Amino acid sequence: MPDQRTDQPVSQTRTVLITGAAGGLGRAFALGFAAQGDRVVVADTNLEGAQQTVALVEEAGGSALALAANVTQLDSVTQLAADAAAFANDGKIDVIINNAAIYATITRSPFEEIDVDEWDRVMAVNLKGPWLVTRACSPFLANNAAVINLSSATVLSGSAQWAHYVASKGGVIALTRVLAKELGDRNITVNAIAPGFTLTEASYGLIESAAKYGVDRGSIKRASEPDDIVGAALFLAGPGSRYITGQTLVVDGGRQFL
Repeated sequence: MPDQRTDQPVSQTRTVLITGAAGGLGRAFALGFAAQGDRVVVADTNLEGAQQTVALVEEAGGSALALAANVTQLDSVTQLAADAAAFANDGKIDVIINNAAIYATITRSPFEEIDVDEWDRVMAVNLKGPWLVTRACSPFLANNAAVINLSSATVLSGSAQWAHYVASKGGVIALTRVLAKELGDRNITVNAIAPGFTLTEASYGLIESAAKYGVDRGSIKRASEPDDIVGAALFLAGPGSRYITGQTLVVDGGRQFL
């Protein structure tokens, strides 16, 4: 089947780099892309968790590689990009999922009381990280690649006592638009996903009765599951979204509308 971006045949096996994939949404992304035949690079500061994700992918018949990486460090992401490209059949990275983030460990405080060092850590991982990873991978990106950045639906609603997290995820949307402009000449799409509250290990540890949290505010009266977010990523990385770039896809069951 030809790729409409390049008029060239679509590679049968893509290479997908996912950061923050030792668990939670990152692990779900790895399993989802591997299930459709993609080779998956699982990156995380938690190498043991990344290896566990790889084991799950391989148990399901997929192909994956675990790599330790700190998305806030240029040397680390430079090595990550080179190793991911070396894992690819053709030396190219076809999809980046910038998922690594600080979330559940954030201290909720009024903006006047947020610890300055914590603010800097959140910005370093949540906003600087996607920029550094995409920058390091740029030389290896296929000319029909897709970059998907994880933002948050909290950007639309605001979330009291979480200014650093919300601001970092708002920055991700702005970064997504700039990267879409700069990479468009190479037929590379860049989009963001803004999930609502989604049931992951981190979420269950963050809020009591997590499965019921906010359900009554949504148009769809159930909690968001990781597969809901994975489906959005598969679409944005797939053939049906090739003329979509610079956009933010809100996946929150209709709690908020753009």
